Amino acid sequence: MTTELQGTSLIGQQSVTGKGDPIHAINPADGKPLAPDYPGLGRAEVQQATTLAWEAFDRYRETSLEARASFLERIAEEIEAIGDQLTERGVAETGLPAARLEGERGRTCGQLRLFASVVRAGEWLDVRIDPAMPDRQPMPRVDLRQRHIALGPVAVFGASNFPLAFSVAGGDTASALAAGCPVVVKAHSAHPGTSELVGRAIQRAVSACQLPEGTFSLLFGAGREVGQALVADPNIKAVGFTGSRAGGTALMATAQARPEPIPVYAEMSSINPVYLMPEALAARGEAIAEGFVGSLNMGAGQFCTNPGLVIGVAGGALDAFIAAAGEAVKASAGQTMLTPGIHDAYTQGIAGLAESAREIARGQSSDGPNQCQTSLFAAIARDFLGSEALQAEVFGSASLVIECADLNEMAAVTEKLEGQLTATLQMEDGDNDAVRSLLPALERRAGRILVNGWPTGVEVCHAMVHGGPYPATSDSRTTSVGTAAIHRFLRPVCYQNLPEALLPEALKDDNPLKVSRLMDGKREA
Repeated sequence: MTTELQGTSLIGQQSVTGKGDPIHAINPADGKPLAPDYPGLGRAEVQQATTLAWEAFDRYRETSLEARASFLERIAEEIEAIGDQLTERGVAETGLPAARLEGERGRTCGQLRLFASVVRAGEWLDVRIDPAMPDRQPMPRVDLRQRHIALGPVAVFGASNFPLAFSVAGGDTASALAAGCPVVVKAHSAHPGTSELVGRAIQRAVSACQLPEGTFSLLFGAGREVGQALVADPNIKAVGFTGSRAGGTALMATAQARPEPIPVYAEMSSINPVYLMPEALAARGEAIAEGFVGSLNMGAGQFCTNPGLVIGVAGGALDAFIAAAGEAVKASAGQTMLTPGIHDAYTQGIAGLAESAREIARGQSSDGPNQCQTSLFAAIARDFLGSEALQAEVFGSASLVIECADLNEMAAVTEKLEGQLTATLQMEDGDNDAVRSLLPALERRAGRILVNGWPTGVEVCHAMVHGGPYPATSDSRTTSVGTAAIHRFLRPVCYQNLPEALLPEALKDDNPLKVSRLMDGKREA
């Protein structure tokens, strides 16, 4: 299937050409613009999309479990049916290799199908029934039944670094649709063509499944006008965002300033510390260094879980690690970054580290625009503890090694850290006591704690947590990856003495949906 790109926004089943400043996709590998242009929308078109979403809400949220699951699966099928055009456009707009885009397409479709299975199982409804007890003394109990329902239309902001898996049909969209929420996506300006292709796939799925057209819309807009208007619109009831701390906090401020504040689930900033525990460092420091630089270089370091900080106890073993990591960095080839803006920010971040820390090594330079040159720096713990600048995220292949005088200073560095998506422990059995003392602080600061691995792999599954305390995310109680992400877009409703004929299917006495229920405090078989 080949789709001609039209450069239009998608409002329900309509293609709408904006009148605002156009978005121009740029091929970061050669700096050349890509056709077509995508004229931006205005507030009137934003309101049109959110009104359609609100009109669709009550009908869509009460679709049967099977119908909603089939819709998610149909989206996956439509994305796969795009074929090579999606990969080719994604490569042109991001500079990412084709294999990465193919893998990301697989992840995108896989998580849609995973959420389809979650919808069918119905456990997310969290049904609880406490039957009436009219003869209870000293007071009777009324009939009480609880289920979870969708919050309402959700605004989703596409991410720059994952044009598929965290974008138009990414995890935020999949989990919101699974919860029963219509979705209005603000496409990322870095990959508009890729976004249009995926948006049209969702649009086709909405039509094929005979769902209300407001179930999905895709909006383009340069600058902040469309995004801010979307979050401020009273028809929007929650926001999913992946991007910078500045962008996330701006949307949070808009959401809280509304007459009806709404939740913003924003993934923003993390430097993902790696702890080199003494026994592990002594036993396999060079091997750890090799794995570290491999993780650091993945995707030119443009991952939210990139290992941007390494913490160890000063001494010969740490010196050997730094030397081995430095050699691996020097051998690292340059890579094309996603956008000119990301490259400029990376260059500024490296310059900031160079002012506050000592340089260990730089990777190979490359010809052409927007090239990432891997960089490794080091600083003593005392300097890190006194410098907020050394904690700043550098989005790209750059990392800072912190040399601690002892384990106590390692603990002090940990207490200084902001909230993180991940914390990684490189350890041996002999490090158990030292790690045990660190774990409480790591639990307070990170959403995922890894042992003897690297944080740049995020499995889409039931147990995954991709979240953490601020500024890693805006709400540390949630995850944006994994099936628990559906709970961000749900809220509980209790029904007291509602007649059986009016009860939602999940709460009826004979349990027609066959979902798991908590009956009078006991789980039904």
